[in-house]
Amino acid sequence: MPTFEWKGTARNGQTQSGVLVADSKDAVITVMRRQQIVVTAVKEKGKEIALPKFGGRVPPQQIAIFTRQFSVMIDAGLPLVQCLEILGSQQDHKTFKRTLVQVRQDVESGSNLADAMRKHPKVFNDLFTNMVAAGEAGGILDTILQRLATYIEKAVKLNSQVKSAMIYPVAVISIACIVVAVILWKVIPVFASLFESLGAQLPLPTRVVIALSNFIADFWWLVTIVVIALIVSVRRYHGTYKGKRVIDGLLLKMPVLGMLLRKIAVARFCRTLATLTSSGVPILDGLQITARTAGNSIVEDAIMATRKSVEEGKTISEPLGDTDVFPSMVVQMIGVGEQTGALDTMLTKIADFYEDEVDVAVAGLMKLLEPILIAFLGVAIGGIVIAMYMPMFSLIGQIG
Repeated sequence: MPTFEWKGTARNGQTQSGVLVADSKDAVITVMRRQQIVVTAVKEKGKEIALPKFGGRVPPQQIAIFTRQFSVMIDAGLPLVQCLEILGSQQDHKTFKRTLVQVRQDVESGSNLADAMRKHPKVFNDLFTNMVAAGEAGGILDTILQRLATYIEKAVKLNSQVKSAMIYPVAVISIACIVVAVILWKVIPVFASLFESLGAQLPLPTRVVIALSNFIADFWWLVTIVVIALIVSVRRYHGTYKGKRVIDGLLLKMPVLGMLLRKIAVARFCRTLATLTSSGVPILDGLQITARTAGNSIVEDAIMATRKSVEEGKTISEPLGDTDVFPSMVVQMIGVGEQTGALDTMLTKIADFYEDEVDVAVAGLMKLLEPILIAFLGVAIGGIVIAMYMPMFSLIGQIG
């Protein structure tokens, strides 16, 4: 048997490599997948065989449309290869188009659809490929694809709500910082020269603003370097195992945002696990996939701890309640779902409830942020204006 050198990414995001004796490249990929490692390259006897890389990821909206159209074609009785050929030819996204072409070629060569899609993890994630595999095994691929399309559409909606809640305050604060910087850099020096020529006695707030203006004018490059270094440092720290858990834990503990993120995590967990279990994916595989799509490392660790307990013979609700991440109502409803044998139905109801809760929480957060941002702008810009007008009042009093 030939010897292969492989490189891949583990579940925690760390890059790993090794040597494996196997029949073929596909065998290496299969073995590594069982060890929860996504292979990115395989090398045999000095010859590099890199897996296809097509650049950026495909937008989830396009994957949802493709999945919905795919399910309709399968339900109408069209052959699998013909469906892939039609859908691939009408794609505008170049990465997605080339991916579907390769998937069609692999299916034509005898590979099943799930294995063909697994070669493109940036386009079709574990949740997608495992559900497709379950659909092929059960002969209900069209039904599974419909559930997938619904799941992706709801996930896109949930993500858009999160972005809408974050973009507004970030945009307002960024614009305010730029305006303040421009005022300090260009406008304040004019007032400072005027006050100096008039020999006015400057109050403390005015002296502080002028000093800050002089600092920005003289050391703007240092401020820029510090800001960029801070952003890069935080991103790198968040990229580490410990840093990711520290930052994600702090986010969950924040007064208003933390509760919103917790509700989003619960909704995502329940929707993903419900979609997987209702499609016939084994519960252990479902929990593992759900953990990867949690979006928060603290929630991911809680789900993986639950998976370990389930592997030892316990129910889902019992270890889930011990994690202190999921609300007691969620744990109790999941327990009822397990006892009645309707876990997927109960998870769907919880997901629907918490998605509605996210809608309400986002609306409440936006209403709360508006007065806070107005107060921030008033203090920042208004404080500068008042500080610069105080010497004028003093001069007017002297003239009078």
